[in-house]
Order: sequence, then C-alpha cells, then structure tokens
Amino acid sequence: MTANTLLLIIICFVVLEFIFGKVLDFLNSKSWSNPLPRLVEDLYDKDKYNKAKNYAKDNGNIALLSSVISLATILSILIFKGFGSLDSWINDLTANNILQSLLFFGMLSLGSFILNLPFSLYKTFVIEEKYGFNQTTLKTYILDFFKSLMLSILIGGAILSALTWVYYQLPNSFWWIAWIIMTMVSLFFATFYTTLILPLFNKLEPLEDGSLRESIESYASKVNFPLTNIFVIDGSKRSSKANAFFSGLGKKKAIVLYDTLMKDNTEEELTAILAHEVGHYKKNHIKQGMILGVIQTGVLFFLFGLLSSSSLLVAALGASSNSFHIALIGFSMLYSPISLMTGIGMNLLSRKNEFEADNFAKETYNGEPLQTALKNLSVNHLSNLTPHPSYVFVHYSHPPLIARLEALQ
Repeated sequence: MTANTLLLIIICFVVLEFIFGKVLDFLNSKSWSNPLPRLVEDLYDKDKYNKAKNYAKDNGNIALLSSVISLATILSILIFKGFGSLDSWINDLTANNILQSLLFFGMLSLGSFILNLPFSLYKTFVIEEKYGFNQTTLKTYILDFFKSLMLSILIGGAILSALTWVYYQLPNSFWWIAWIIMTMVSLFFATFYTTLILPLFNKLEPLEDGSLRESIESYASKVNFPLTNIFVIDGSKRSSKANAFFSGLGKKKAIVLYDTLMKDNTEEELTAILAHEVGHYKKNHIKQGMILGVIQTGVLFFLFGLLSSSSLLVAALGASSNSFHIALIGFSMLYSPISLMTGIGMNLLSRKNEFEADNFAKETYNGEPLQTALKNLSVNHLSNLTPHPSYVFVHYSHPPLIARLEALQ
C-alpha cells in the first residue's frame, strides 16, 4: 500500500460517514409525516405539532450547512496536506515534543472554534430563541466560553502533555500507561463532576425541605437507596428545557433535578423521575458503563500503539516525520468506522438500560406518573414522536417515547 492509497482510504471514510449521516437525517425528517400513534395522538394539537416540525426542520437545515462546511474543510486539509504543513510550521517554532503537541491541537481547536462559532450563535440566539427555549444571555455565553477554554487548557493540556511525554519516553509501554492515565481521569470526572466541574457553570442547591423531599426520602428508604445528595440546578439560566441525571460514585453520588423540571411536573411525577434515576444505580448501569468505557479505551490505545509508528500514516497526512500529534490525528480518522460501530453498540445498551430503569420505577413506585413525566418532557422539548427506526438505532441513547410508554403499560 502507498501513502496515496491510504490517504484515499481516509478520504473515503470521511465522505462515506458524511453520506451515511445525511441519509439517516433525511429519513428521520420524513418520519414527521407519519400519523401519531394512539398513545400520543393527544399530546400535540395542530399548531404545536407544526411548531415541533418547524423546530426540527430549522435545526436540520443549520446542521446540514455546518456539516457540509466541515466536510469541505477536512477534505481540503487532507488533499492539500494541511496537517503536514501545520506540523512543519510548529516544528520550526520549537523542538520540544510536548509544546509541539500542545500547539498543534491548540491551533486545530482554534480553527474548529472559528468555524463553528457562527452556527453555535445562530442555534442559540436565533433558533432556540425563536421557539422559546433560549434563556442564555450574551454575557453567560461568553463566560461559558472562557470557563470552558480555561478547563480545556488546564485539564486537556495536562492530559495531552502526559500522553505526549509517555509516547516519546516509554514508547514500548505507551498503550497500557496511557490506558491507566485515561482510566484515572475518567474515574475522577465520574466521581467529582457534580461537586467540582458543574458548579463552575451552574448553581446547585440542595433540595429544600418540604413535601417533595419527604416523598423522595420515603421512596429512597423503601428501596434501600443511600440518599445523600439531591440537588436542584438552575438549568433555566440557559434553557427552558428540562432534565435530570444521576452522577458520581461512592459518597459523591448525587441526583440532580433541573429547576425547569420541577416547574413543569407534579410532586408524584418528580418522584417517579427520581425512581427512574435510582433504577440506574440499582441495576448497576453506572458501573457497567464505566467498565465498558475502560475496556474501549484500552482497545483504542492498543490499536493506536500498533499503528502510531506507521510511516505510511505520516506520509498520507503530508508530514515529514513521525510525531504523536500526527499519529493521533491519522489514527482517529482510520478508527472512525470502528467508533461508529461501538457508538451504535453503546446506544443499544443504553436504550436497554433505560427500559430497565423505567421498569424499576414502575415496580417500586408507580408507572403512571412516569409516563406523564415522559410525555411532558417530549412535548416541552418539541420532540419527534415518530422518529425513523434507522435513526433511532444509530443515534438514540434513549428509547423513543412511544416505545417507553408501551413498555410501561
């Protein structure tokens, strides 16, 4: 195989993945014309349903434009050896391997930010505003950007520096040392995300005393769930959309309810939602996901270790010499079909877990208020109630509303 052949393979992967994604998007856009099933036919009136369709259409149009520009950009970079040119420019600036990697990915991140900024602004301040979701002010948007930037520089830079150092200093042991590093990072974020990272962006307060907390504590006692932290997050600071999630490990585990969720649901419905989240804990879904993630990371670094020294990969990207950052970019493109397949597998498992958590809430609390809460979430988010099965299979981490309601009958 020649370098040009490998480059052609990479280009084919990029183009085929784009086509595959756009075909799924097209099929899903057409699914709006399907009649609503009996279980949900009363959720949307005509005006609301048209609003939901238009919301999906507007998001689809901006996503299509963004993806076309991204495709054209990456193809141009590949064809005109942009990665190699950037690598050569950085090599002229410094001979330090760690600085080279930091500068390389820093420049790529800057380019990606500039490319995506207009679409992010349009989606937030035009589309989300148009349909009544946006609560983000320009000040909040800018502050979020700088906070995210600082976290990326501090945490991302530290991780990248460590991996780069190991790659050059301990090449024969790189894959398993990198695996250990990333596993430790994953455990750290899984444990401390709610207490250390999330408060940088949102205000979290313990759920106040009252009938709702009493209802939740009564349920937690019934199912022997060690309830320690129930937080309310000011999600309304950025969007009127509602959510809830389980986070943390050990004594740091917490259930987080959006203030918008509390506004739109009854006490019984909120307790049912919490019962669903407890179901994830009781069914060991959190641990299961982490174990699978660790295994995937190990496989990824093992394969990277096998391919990272390939001179063909270096030449295909237009670089003059092997480096960690060039090897990582090339590998990520070759790995993309595998990543797509593992993503589908993880979504399949996630959907199964959601059914199990729903059933746990039904058996230990009550399925009816959970059904009502799920309906509220879907309608308030202007969700597609009849998504195309192929789109669901590839992209959905949660089952469609109708499937969940049928399972809860």
